[in-house]
Amino acid sequence: MMNEEKKDIDILAIETSCDETAAAVVRNGREVLSNIIYTQIKLHTVFGGVVPEIASRKHIEKINPVIEAALAEAGKKLSDIDAVAVTYGPGLVGALLVGVAEAKAIAYGTKKPLIGVHHIEGHISANYIEHKELEPPFLCLVASGGHSHLVLVRDYGVYEIIGRTRDDAAGEAFDKVARAIGLGYPGGPKVDKLARQGNPRAITFPRAKIADAPDDFSFSGLKSAVLNYLNQCQMKGEEVNKADVAASFQQSVVDVLTDHTIQAAKRLKIDKVAIAGGVASNSTLRGQMKEVCEKNGKKFYYPSPVYCTDNAAMIGAAAYYEYMKGSRAGWDLNAVPNLKIGSR
Repeated sequence: MMNEEKKDIDILAIETSCDETAAAVVRNGREVLSNIIYTQIKLHTVFGGVVPEIASRKHIEKINPVIEAALAEAGKKLSDIDAVAVTYGPGLVGALLVGVAEAKAIAYGTKKPLIGVHHIEGHISANYIEHKELEPPFLCLVASGGHSHLVLVRDYGVYEIIGRTRDDAAGEAFDKVARAIGLGYPGGPKVDKLARQGNPRAITFPRAKIADAPDDFSFSGLKSAVLNYLNQCQMKGEEVNKADVAASFQQSVVDVLTDHTIQAAKRLKIDKVAIAGGVASNSTLRGQMKEVCEKNGKKFYYPSPVYCTDNAAMIGAAAYYEYMKGSRAGWDLNAVPNLKIGSR
């Protein structure tokens, strides 16, 4: 008797942790049938950063059309979906609540399983989408506006934090430096673009190391060094070469991120290294990490830029492995703005 063919699992995923309203339909954790993102960047640019109240209101306005678009693009009806997944933390509490309430309503109305997904686990899982061969264990650097983590992925859904930031996250430092040199918000892509016109060795900025925790990060000293440099130039009446400042600052961040990651991979004897999060779309980081991994005999994985920033496809990828393990959320699922990775 022939074995019954394995059924495909299609998951509707929702992501509203910050200022992107996103929905996706993901099959078997690796195949994206649709990925719709409504970004609010223009709304928040005038304020120089995300305004939580505005983000929450816009999520409420856009979430139904975004979900409808995701289902339409995938050629699916709600009745075709096997489970509903949603980011429940970490993030902005008001923004998270919009997605959680929507997911619970859909799951309850359709009698489908509900799966809560950790936002950072989603970022890590973005690597599964375009690298079908990637399987745990591997080491993943997660660098974004709110997080700088070195995570050992022991198995699907099994994570161990090896290193974390002691102060500013890498993306936060990018935003603050971008503001200081007059680039505005969002800082990461603007610094990356300007840095291509500058000399990354023009100015020597610090590369912080923490004596008792070699895998941890610290970027507040670097941010202060850039601000001090700008103030000194202003006091002396010297013209600031913004491209050189951007390039030198960016090189300092990238050197720290790549060095900590590769040293941890060597010490842990891990031969697969991945990056994730908004800063993972930085061209210098991608290039340098690739070079360092090749030099040290490590396989390097990274998502396309669309899967680095907040999106729902990555949430659907992470949710699939939770679904297969039998993880289900109850109707008491709530937003947890400071949710720690690996906690359920």
